[in-house]
Amino acid sequence: MAAITPPPSRIYLLRHAEAAWAAPGQRDFDRPLSEKGYADAEIVADKAADKGYRPDLLLSSTAARCRDTADAVHRAMGSTLDLRFVDELYNASPDIYLEIIDAQEAAGSVMLVGHNPTMEQTLEVLIGHEALCQALPSGFPAAGLAVLDYDSRLAGWRLVDFVID
Repeated sequence: MAAITPPPSRIYLLRHAEAAWAAPGQRDFDRPLSEKGYADAEIVADKAADKGYRPDLLLSSTAARCRDTADAVHRAMGSTLDLRFVDELYNASPDIYLEIIDAQEAAGSVMLVGHNPTMEQTLEVLIGHEALCQALPSGFPAAGLAVLDYDSRLAGWRLVDFVID
């Protein structure tokens, strides 16, 4: 599945911002962002918008912490941004993330808002283990945004930016 070719020609992988600890009896799925997470999501969304990053389509996990993160992106990039929530992004494998990206043939660029370790594993599938270790030696941080472009000379994906708070 790693052989995704355009479209889309740009992929944004955004790991949700820091989540609050679960309250007694609360499901993992329902955990919102922490206070720090809300602030970090806003900062990363604003930085991405300032850099001119704006996907044609934003797909987010339906988990509360991803919805909160996606909402920050939606506010920063404008209400005309096409935002959709996708149940399959919660507890998914990298193959599912890649299938969802590959299915977006009508979009020039797609942003996924999802979870780790799947975000990091998906990035690794797209750019390779060595490039991942060089770019993110400490792993894929919460509220981290990987920006990937398809490089036709390499016939593969290249990490062109990584935005953090």
